[in-house]
Amino acid sequence: MMLVQLGLAASVGLFDQVGPEGAAWLRLAWAGVLLAVLVRPRPSTFTRSALRACVALGVVTAGITILFMAAVARLPLGTASALEFLGPLGIAVARGRGGTKWWPVLAGVGVLLLTEPWRGGADPVGVAYALAAGACWAAYILLTQRVGDEVSGLRGLAVSMPVAALVATVAVGPSVFADLTWEVVLAGLGLAVLLPVVPFVLELLALRRLTTAAFGTLMSLEPAIALLVGLVALHQLPGVAPLVGVAFVVVAGIGAERSGGRPEVVTPARVEPEPAGSR
Repeated sequence: MMLVQLGLAASVGLFDQVGPEGAAWLRLAWAGVLLAVLVRPRPSTFTRSALRACVALGVVTAGITILFMAAVARLPLGTASALEFLGPLGIAVARGRGGTKWWPVLAGVGVLLLTEPWRGGADPVGVAYALAAGACWAAYILLTQRVGDEVSGLRGLAVSMPVAALVATVAVGPSVFADLTWEVVLAGLGLAVLLPVVPFVLELLALRRLTTAAFGTLMSLEPAIALLVGLVALHQLPGVAPLVGVAFVVVAGIGAERSGGRPEVVTPARVEPEPAGSR
């Protein structure tokens, strides 16, 4: 989460050159190239179910990245992250059982304090972008866990990220190409490592060990981290209510982590064909 927020804050510097959508496209394009080259997956060895899940994950990954960058261009980083968190919060509420449902509720109160909707003044278009990114994020959590369970190693991400890059290229690429310079392209490479390559790998590994309910609640820490990064890197000063909200989401995140282990570790399915005579 820290890498995500630092990557978002660093991406703001590219807005004046290629816009928020262009910054998102650059990160996805480089991430797709890096994972494809380093991991070198063979989609022909995947089961149909696994390949469909990887492609769907790529589509929602592109949606999260592009929509959230558009939200950050219109809202403070902490506010945009808090609104986007409603997606993981919905997963946490839907998948939680018994006492674990209280942690998402506590996190939701913290998000309200972080965003302070009663004060108004938030850009409605930015709010809409952040909420749409949250819906994509909910789908991303479910699909990432499925891909992690069905495909061993990082090969699932090495398929989904190039798909995300292709979707982003079709959606926003033509409007960005004319503004590209070598400096911007190289900056996009550095940002791609910071976000999404390393964070998405870590999230895949986390979802192999956590329930989606616990993972979704732990994501409540991200608005708090965003508030901190926004303060330090972008000089966005929070009020008293957001600071109280930070305390709420931190407590909810700790509670979810303590009770959110998956009942059993799922061994990733083998997707390579076995050599003849291996039995």
